[in-house]
Amino acid sequence: MFEAVGDGPEAMFKKVGGCGIVGGMINSIHGVITEKSNTTLRILGGGGIEWDITVPATDLNALPQVGENARVFTFVHHTDAEARLYGFAEERRRAAFLAMLKVEGLGPRGVVKIMGNIGQDELETALEDGDLARLEAVPGLGKKTAQKMLLALKGKLSRGSGKEGGAAGGVYADLVEALAGMGYERRSAAQAVARADGALEKAVTGAEREKLLFKQAIVYLSTTPHGA
Repeated sequence: MFEAVGDGPEAMFKKVGGCGIVGGMINSIHGVITEKSNTTLRILGGGGIEWDITVPATDLNALPQVGENARVFTFVHHTDAEARLYGFAEERRRAAFLAMLKVEGLGPRGVVKIMGNIGQDELETALEDGDLARLEAVPGLGKKTAQKMLLALKGKLSRGSGKEGGAAGGVYADLVEALAGMGYERRSAAQAVARADGALEKAVTGAEREKLLFKQAIVYLSTTPHGA
């Protein structure tokens, strides 16, 4: 995967083992799954490093089987006692996790339990519709916390977020995030990455493809009136 090198639109990426690092954060880990159990996922990445990742049950089920390659979007949570790695099958699942951490009374382990009992689309719909009864029915989420979630997150997790722009919402969602971090409007960034993906030869793959997509997306955004 890749790491941002430099600042501004001219920033480039370099390969970093099995990790994709954007803006100083471990954005994703790519490797072979060696274990899946309960909320534990282990991936053997670049350099022979095996990563121990805590993953919601729903995300664990959505990921490939043991022995297959997978890419997991990650977040490192630091405390005085430990640094734990949390992983998700999709970019928008991580976004939901981070948003829920802002709700009073919810910690990372509690959020993992909640997310393991409700799918992303159902979660987004319940929050958008103000469906308190549906949220209360989620194991690990009581009435008071469900009410706090509605107050804090209603309208914050859009339905289908991360899907716009075709490939940009899936494999290349991290490119969209990097572009958004540079000040470009997220939807325009997703469209630019999707346009670049369609124009680039399919023979170009992996980190080289991501690097070229990033550069070309910036070109499109810089020459489009509404791109920034």
